Amino acid sequence: MKYVARSGNLAKTRSQCIVVPVYGGVSITMSAAAKVLNKASNGQLNKIIKRGDIKAKAGQTLLLHDIANINAQRVLLVCLGDLEEFDVAKFMTVSRAIIAALKPLSINNALICLTDIECTGHDITWKIERLIESFAAGLYSFTEMKGKPGPEDSIQEIEFFTDKYLIDEVKVGIENGQALAGGVTLAKDIANTPGNICTPTYLADMAKQLCKESKSLSLSVLEEKDMAKMGMGAFLSVSQGSAQPAKLITIHYQGADKNTKPHALVGKGITFDTGGISLKSPPLMHEMIYDMSGAASVLGTLSAIAAQKLPINVIGVLAAAENMPSGSATRPGDIVKTMSGQTVEILNTDAEGRLVLCDALTYIEQFEPVSVIDIATLTGAIVTALGNVATGLFSNDDTLAEQISTAGDTVFDRAWRLPIWEDYQAQLASAFADMANIGGSPAGSITAACFLARFTKQYRWAHLDIAGTGYQGSGPSKGYTGRPIALLTQYLRDQV
Repeated sequence: MKYVARSGNLAKTRSQCIVVPVYGGVSITMSAAAKVLNKASNGQLNKIIKRGDIKAKAGQTLLLHDIANINAQRVLLVCLGDLEEFDVAKFMTVSRAIIAALKPLSINNALICLTDIECTGHDITWKIERLIESFAAGLYSFTEMKGKPGPEDSIQEIEFFTDKYLIDEVKVGIENGQALAGGVTLAKDIANTPGNICTPTYLADMAKQLCKESKSLSLSVLEEKDMAKMGMGAFLSVSQGSAQPAKLITIHYQGADKNTKPHALVGKGITFDTGGISLKSPPLMHEMIYDMSGAASVLGTLSAIAAQKLPINVIGVLAAAENMPSGSATRPGDIVKTMSGQTVEILNTDAEGRLVLCDALTYIEQFEPVSVIDIATLTGAIVTALGNVATGLFSNDDTLAEQISTAGDTVFDRAWRLPIWEDYQAQLASAFADMANIGGSPAGSITAACFLARFTKQYRWAHLDIAGTGYQGSGPSKGYTGRPIALLTQYLRDQV
């Protein structure tokens, strides 16, 4: 998709579709762009609006053809709702509604007139980024596995209409938005690839390919023999039932001086999760190709920040393994020793994500990170608690938690903080080891975070549980959602 800035006489601009906003409160009123077109058409636009075919609700659209004295072939009206109530949520609703209305049309280009709309606290660059993010998501489809892929979307170019003095700001928004959209698309393609192809080795290959595309990225991969020498018994206990070897994949992004301490992102990369000996229920097991969504989000974020050339150092770690049942698989009741020296009694082999993460979180200590964020589809309990709206946020540092929450609010990729109070740690008690890998059904997402917290005492750490937000199991948007790449990218930008 090509995105460009455009200025000039709106009524005389040649486009296959101009998208102009209107406001809806008690009745529909016109924006500045709509007024320009209405004047040029001698009031035809206003006459059509008064018929009541477009409702006064954010996201409602009305497609018009061949408006008099307007060079554009089509005009798409989109309602913003009540101007006084227009906020980030409404802006995202409108963005998604626009691309949903444009996608079925037989058009190659469209001109978007939303850059002058007020959205409290956000500038034109932010608006362009969010529009591109929404458009890329609305047009995305994964067809690599189809024998005969369907036709491509006809839309090839999106123009953003603005005043001449704002064109440079629009161009910055386009660059940032395309970088983010590119990272999300990369992560979606990897996450949606089925488990018979997307193995830990495949993830390592994708990381290698990403690093080839940017001089600021470099790669190292630990094999199972390397992890064994380092004492990663918890990590290796997950992969020992699989024919696919585990990989600990580390990507270094250097955008600042090499002596500048890095921020770290650690992603859970279980490329397929049967539950191991604690076998999952069959009906939804096919969704477990998305148990590596945390790792995909790390790859997508690194791609985005490399394209944006952020002056910051970041280390991304992908803890990649496959969890399978076999004669060599870990058994419930087994006790393993972690890289930290702490021992874990594995009461449930389906609580495997925390086992690969705990060793990865110990491994990251050597880089003396400024902050560490792990991302994982860790617990079904977080879906019960927060649904598919907010990502679960846990942290041992109040400032870090606030920074992550603020970043999420900024890009409408929201996270909600839950406690990891010491009171919950008792649920992880084991009679034979330092801890068990599960804490029972009460507060399942919290006790999972409490488990990870035992391995993160040397640095500022946050845990994002994306089991509810990382993927959708059904519907037209089925697959990996791309969350929380926007949140992570914004957090890193804020640190600059």
